Amino acid sequence: MKRETGAWVSLVLAGLLEIVWATTMKLSDGFTELVPTILTVVLLALSFGLLAKAFRVLPTGTGYAVFTGIGAVGTVLVGAFFFEEAMNGWKWLFITTLLIGIIGLKQVTGSDAE
Repeated sequence: MKRETGAWVSLVLAGLLEIVWATTMKLSDGFTELVPTILTVVLLALSFGLLAKAFRVLPTGTGYAVFTGIGAVGTVLVGAFFFEEAMNGWKWLFITTLLIGIIGLKQVTGSDAE
């Protein structure tokens, strides 16, 4: 159980880093800005390293879906709140749907992951 908990922690951290590297990629302006470009590459490597660590324990399909779901939801929210990207009721509905899916996948992926 402890090993599975560590895998979920790694997976969530990987997803959170995905939000950050996606944001620095936006700030890199198509990789024309040096510092955001370097940050993107470093954070991407860290994110994928944590994802690979989680994959050692968790099912690949569940792990990848949760990883990309965290990244997608977080990146949409960063876009809305920091880059003033448009949000409407439909976007909020689909973000909520993604969150329900992420939580659901976590709930149905129990100790059978090993």
